[in-house]
Amino acid sequence: MAWPKRNAPVILLAAALLAATALLLALESNLTFFQDTWAFLLHRRGLTLATFLDPHNEHIVIIPVALEKLLVALFGMTSAAPEQVAMSLVLAVTAALLFIYARRRLGPWPALLGAVLLLFVGPAWEVLLWPFEIALAGSVLFGVAMLLALDPGTRRGDLVACLCLTVSIGFSSLGVVFAAAALVDVLQRRRSHGLRRAYLAAVPILLYAVWWAGWGHDAETHLSLHNVLLSPLYLLEGLAASLASLLGLAAIGLGGKVVWGAPLLVLLLALLARRLAHGFRPSPRLWPVATATAAYWLLAAFNYIPGREAHASRYMYAGAVFVLLLAAELLRGARLGRAALVVGGVVTVAAVASNLAPLRDGKDWLREQTVLTRSDLAAIEIARRTVDPSFSLTPEIAGTPSLIDVQADSYLSAAVEDGSPAYTPAELARAPAAGRRQADIVLAKALPLSTKTSTGVDSPAARRCAVVAGGGGGADGEVRIGPGVTRIEVAPGGPATFSLRRFASGEYPVSTEGAPGDSTTFLRVPRDRVARPWRLRVEAAQPVRVCR
Repeated sequence: MAWPKRNAPVILLAAALLAATALLLALESNLTFFQDTWAFLLHRRGLTLATFLDPHNEHIVIIPVALEKLLVALFGMTSAAPEQVAMSLVLAVTAALLFIYARRRLGPWPALLGAVLLLFVGPAWEVLLWPFEIALAGSVLFGVAMLLALDPGTRRGDLVACLCLTVSIGFSSLGVVFAAAALVDVLQRRRSHGLRRAYLAAVPILLYAVWWAGWGHDAETHLSLHNVLLSPLYLLEGLAASLASLLGLAAIGLGGKVVWGAPLLVLLLALLARRLAHGFRPSPRLWPVATATAAYWLLAAFNYIPGREAHASRYMYAGAVFVLLLAAELLRGARLGRAALVVGGVVTVAAVASNLAPLRDGKDWLREQTVLTRSDLAAIEIARRTVDPSFSLTPEIAGTPSLIDVQADSYLSAAVEDGSPAYTPAELARAPAAGRRQADIVLAKALPLSTKTSTGVDSPAARRCAVVAGGGGGADGEVRIGPGVTRIEVAPGGPATFSLRRFASGEYPVSTEGAPGDSTTFLRVPRDRVARPWRLRVEAAQPVRVCR
């Protein structure tokens, strides 16, 4: 029984890693590709230099693009599960490395508590549940690995640190903040090691500079004097939000605000000041971590635009890692008694329970986006024969801004080559109401449906017609129409309105311009891949004839 007792923290960590991974994969089940992922899937095809080196939202993304290409080559584009598994592994390994980092400074039990808090930091749901954020998570993973490699100060450790830092930067520009930490470490040890270790930071920084000179400088930037002046406040807000997120005290859901972050930060700063007044001197290893932390928040502040607030979900994961690294350094050497560990355990369990709520909210929102995505893409596939190659899923058409990178030609060619993540027509008919409604709107634009109205009613006597009077003509006032041209004859009187549905139920989401009284409208419906009819709803005070 001695071995399990001695290794209980490691055993519990393994259990937490498995539980967190299982939870995340369960929450991500049935989710599809989202937002920026489409830019990689559709607009970075081929193997040119630009494919890998062009910036994405100011970031270098060489490794994420390569990973996306590898996963699509191996598994196709029908499911996002492979990239979800990859992201879960990155998150699990990062928590394990953080455990090792903290155990060296505080012992195994406090390290376990920190790793568990990171694994379930619900306000960071955007990173935990969206595999595209492997760019940021990968930079954090190899940044922490670099800090660990720097610990012993050996030549082998420096070589490993240089490699890890290079990979960190290859994932995203977030790696630059770890390069700043490496520079501080080199300068701190210059008396004992000289500057011969400078290569471990210089090589990755030089590679990043080459990328920036060749490709990165073209990226859009939001740097301004206003942002620079407000950056210290942004830094404090970021630290406060990250601290509250870890402890389950942040009401950060979809655009929420931090509740307890500022009071917690003030309290901890006061406690730190008290320790310093009583002779506490932090380890020199604090300063590389503090440098990386400050650089992270300050660089984010310099490039601030609305939507990039310090409490934004995408910033909380890296922010939480930096808070835990700082805590490990500031508490280095402290030996917590059993009572303190019990209290810490209770706080950790409570924080995890609280943080499941924003994690669930994020999953629900991404599931709504998945329904819209699979429905909209299904509509494009149904309209394949006639859709304009440049047809784009703008927010007004798609019902969501997350598909702005999807155009018909690029999507359809990718779906043919790598498989389709869209609903099949049969699945679309059973999809949630919001998806079916949006699919009708996309279909109407993609086919496209069109109308032409002329004055007067001059109908041949022999014609298959349905008479719709005052919106009646049937219990629900609707007429089924198929592909081809449908003639709608409005008798003299007030204006008439026409609306349609195909997969939607209980509503007619596709509206036309309608027609005035004493007019004839020709409604053209192109033929597509599905035999399901459209249902036309006519509303008018006078009789209206709908003729094939």
